Amino acid sequence: MTQFPRFAKGRAILLGTVALVALAGTGALLHGGQDARAQPATTQSPPSVPVSVQTITTQNVRIWSSFSGRLRAVDFAEIRPEVSGRITAVRISDGQTVKAGDVLFIIDPRPFEAAMAKAEATLASARTNAGYARTELDRAVNLVKTQAIAQRLYDERANAEQIARASVLVAEAEVKQARINLDHAYVKAPISGRISRAEITLGNLVQAGPGAPLLTSIVSNDGIYADFEVDEQTYMKGMRTQAGTRDGEKQIPVQITVQGDETHPYAGTIHSFDNRIDTASGTIRARARFDNRDGALMPGMFVSVKVAGGAEDGALLVQERAIGNDQSKKFVYVVGEDGKVAYREVGLGQQVGGQRIVLSGLKAGDRVIVDGLQHVRPDVTVSVKEASLPGTKPNLALN
Repeated sequence: MTQFPRFAKGRAILLGTVALVALAGTGALLHGGQDARAQPATTQSPPSVPVSVQTITTQNVRIWSSFSGRLRAVDFAEIRPEVSGRITAVRISDGQTVKAGDVLFIIDPRPFEAAMAKAEATLASARTNAGYARTELDRAVNLVKTQAIAQRLYDERANAEQIARASVLVAEAEVKQARINLDHAYVKAPISGRISRAEITLGNLVQAGPGAPLLTSIVSNDGIYADFEVDEQTYMKGMRTQAGTRDGEKQIPVQITVQGDETHPYAGTIHSFDNRIDTASGTIRARARFDNRDGALMPGMFVSVKVAGGAEDGALLVQERAIGNDQSKKFVYVVGEDGKVAYREVGLGQQVGGQRIVLSGLKAGDRVIVDGLQHVRPDVTVSVKEASLPGTKPNLALN
């Protein structure tokens, strides 16, 4: 058995004493830590999240439907020669504005003047013959009463007088036709408007008839049409039902915008709907009329057409930015009276500028969060301020 020196035994005793003291201190510390954690901590309410809300109110809204259309002139005329001859004068310039009755072209009038003179001479001769035949018939009437002439001679003079009167009618018709031909030699504008360009120039020979060449064309300045097609459902529910009568249809407001100038709408009204619905496309042809006083609208332009569906109705509107998507559902966050956020599923209708019509899920007076959505969730307490509404026109709702 190994013997330790005396000083080694004393050192071992000392180290053991120190270890016991340290272990006791450690236990005290552990016990003190558990006591500290066991004491309740002071609780503080989390700060409320600042958000902007829109208070839902009822507004007057008119539903508008959008379509595509083409502009057409109210009046359009293709000018073609109605008599044959050589063009001796062109009295128009390209793009000129003309009035109905203005002379545009002159076809050599001399042959028609000669025909007119001949027809007038024939008429004069026929009238002379008719006068003589009438005199002879009057004589025969008196003579036949006394049996101075035979009945056969009387009948011949009566027949001659009728033929003479018919000849006068024929001659009068020939004079009228000659006068028409002479008038057609001076090609005139049938309507007022803006002219195209002269397709046939001075000195060319033109022929009347089915293959007559185009001289020029005119489009009227008295307004312009927008032709478009309306689907059957929109027509039946939004237009016919609201208008009721043809006169009512003509009161339906319409707006058009031209591509590249969407900020400048033109206002007009419905001119007419067609008399049937196309079974192939399920649409009905419609036509709206616009004043076009500045002449900016031209036939053939492609336009976007917006048609009002009827009278203004009260509707609830919510801003687009407040609407969230939950798979196929639409929802908003609503702030309750207690300042807490609630999830609300909503049904939405047409767009109104930067807002949407609310069909279900909200009522007037509800406060919907529009700003600060990324910081909120259901049951969170928020501090609210009213948001400013976008500058929209509540009576313009689009399909």
